[in-house]
Amino acid sequence: MTIKILSVMLIGLGGGLAVGAGFVAVLTVFGILPRLMQISKTHARIRSYEISIILGVLFSSWYGLRDMTITSSPWLLVPIGLASGTFIGMLAAALTEVLNVLPILMKRVGFKEQVLILLMAILFGKVFGSLFHWIFFVHL
Repeated sequence: MTIKILSVMLIGLGGGLAVGAGFVAVLTVFGILPRLMQISKTHARIRSYEISIILGVLFSSWYGLRDMTITSSPWLLVPIGLASGTFIGMLAAALTEVLNVLPILMKRVGFKEQVLILLMAILFGKVFGSLFHWIFFVHL
């Protein structure tokens, strides 16, 4: 029994280290955080970025291991959802810029002059897709 518990602990630790190393590699290789700091002009707050990432990973790991749900007022959950959506949108935009996806896409499709139309299509697609999901699939 002790060997089984120790082996499960060792496998869990190894899996956590592998996932953590992959997460740090993605952030480092793609240069997401430096680009996000450059766009938002917050180079002086680099320590806040580091602490936020560490606390976010620790909290989400702890929360993911528990079978819990947040039961609260919808009025409190609205700002949390907006903040989460803003963060994910900024992270996706930074990743897109770092990988230079949009310039390559515009060259291939032939949308050099219609950049605004392409960006608005992406924006409205994400907004309507999220609204569709929340209206039809999430039952509060």
